[in-house]
Amino acid sequence: MNEKKVITVSAIINAPVQKVWDYWNNPNHITGWNFANDDWHAPSAQNDLKVGGKFNSRMEAKDGSFGFDFEGVYDQVIHEKYIEYTLGDSRRVKIKFTSEGNTTTIEESFEAESENPIEMQQMGWQMILNNFKRYTEK
Repeated sequence: MNEKKVITVSAIINAPVQKVWDYWNNPNHITGWNFANDDWHAPSAQNDLKVGGKFNSRMEAKDGSFGFDFEGVYDQVIHEKYIEYTLGDSRRVKIKFTSEGNTTTIEESFEAESENPIEMQQMGWQMILNNFKRYTEK
C-alpha cells in the first residue's frame, strides 16, 4: 500500500478560539465560508460534531455547472483544540486549533487525493481556509 502524501495548510485568525470554533463548526456559518472563491457557494451544511458523527457541506459553482458533497465522519473531537475525521473516500484530515489570546492558529493536514496535482489541492484548501479567515474576522 502506498503512503498517502499529507498536505498542510494554515492561517492565523484574528479572533478568540471560542468564535473560531463556533464559526468552523456551526452549519449557519459553514455555508458562509466553505468555498474557495466567489464563483462558488455552500448552499447547505449539516454537522454532528462528535466521535462517529457525520458532516456534509454541499459545495457548488454558483452557475450550477458543478458541485459535490464534502462529507465524512469524525474520529476525534477535542473541544476548541482538535478535530480529526475521515472523508468519504477514506482520506484522513487533522485540524489543530491553537489559541493565543485573541488570535487562533488553524493548522489543517489532509491526505492528498490522486486525481489532481498536489499544488492544486494545497491551493484549493488554502483558499477555503483564507475565506474562513475573512468571514470570521469581518
